[in-house]
Amino acid sequence: MTVFPNVSEERRREMFADVEGPTRVLIDTDTNNEIDDQFAMAWALLSPERIEVEAVVAEPFGHLHYRERVVEAAQALRAGREPDSDNLMGYWARHLVSEGIDPATMDMWGPAEGMETSYEEIKTVLSKMGLPSDGVAFRGADRYMSAPDIPVESEGAERIIELALANDERPLHVVAIGCVTNVSSALLMAPEIATKMVVSWTSGFPTWTDFTNHTSLNLVQDPHASRLLYDSGVPLVYLPGFYIGAQLVISLPEMEAYFKGKGEIGDYLYHLYTHNPIRIDRGVKFFPGQSWIVWDLINIAWLINRHWVPTRTVQTPRLDENLVWRQRSDAPTMLEAIDINRDAIYGDLIEKLDRQDEILPGVRAQLQSITGGAGA
Repeated sequence: MTVFPNVSEERRREMFADVEGPTRVLIDTDTNNEIDDQFAMAWALLSPERIEVEAVVAEPFGHLHYRERVVEAAQALRAGREPDSDNLMGYWARHLVSEGIDPATMDMWGPAEGMETSYEEIKTVLSKMGLPSDGVAFRGADRYMSAPDIPVESEGAERIIELALANDERPLHVVAIGCVTNVSSALLMAPEIATKMVVSWTSGFPTWTDFTNHTSLNLVQDPHASRLLYDSGVPLVYLPGFYIGAQLVISLPEMEAYFKGKGEIGDYLYHLYTHNPIRIDRGVKFFPGQSWIVWDLINIAWLINRHWVPTRTVQTPRLDENLVWRQRSDAPTMLEAIDINRDAIYGDLIEKLDRQDEILPGVRAQLQSITGGAGA
């Protein structure tokens, strides 16, 4: 069993502290899963006064693990029955059945394909912003961890280690906005990085709940990696998706007013919103008054302004075999988000989209200095 170095509470507070100037950031993302990662990437890159993006790593993702339960729920609905109460895929199956879509024949990706398409999507976002991808975008794991102590080696995990151990007094902040296979693998490959980096992760329910986290894609895909993150003692900022990140909704009229026509990246984010692949997969149509959650903005918001994502200090829990939180009185502390300022977050993103022409040249120069002048 891997033994991780102890991070004292004093050192932990120092690493969590809000400091002036930019934070060193590596974004670990399942960019092609939905649309929220692209929004988060764009906002991070448009915020060089607070965030210095040093790399973007593609995470594995897929929906194959959902197929059996969705098929079961759809079969029940077609037979005039309600799905079993413990089958959380009933809401998805209901949309599919209403649209005449058979989940048994749907194209559902596995983690390798999800990672590769995310890697290509990272490069697309960078290109839309006129930024280089060589030396910035990295492939991550092509599969999930098979056991608690077996990492999945990848160039992305190696990049996490390299940047965490870089000769810089600032800790590396790893922004994890998907499953944490890459992050936990890096911790297993080089346990010493637990003293050199802060991980912010959005997923699941608040830790004061006793619900299973099976509805959280970020958390449920790689249970070994999810559990290890909480067991490693790495300084962790937990940003619950449900109740907290779920408030980050935006509507189609807002997208038309504030994103459409705002350069290539604004138009691309608008395109993603109106052509969201998950709408097709879930059979969700537009309807008057509808909004969509852009979950992953929460990680970027915490880095830009702590007042927008207030946190509490708690003992780091563990995840049991059923992915339910279990409290520990002797565990190191972590930060957990308890609220969010939706309006301030979107206001800042929109204002920076309006100023992108003055912001992006400096970001381009910064990335080229990291990559040695590599082209896009």
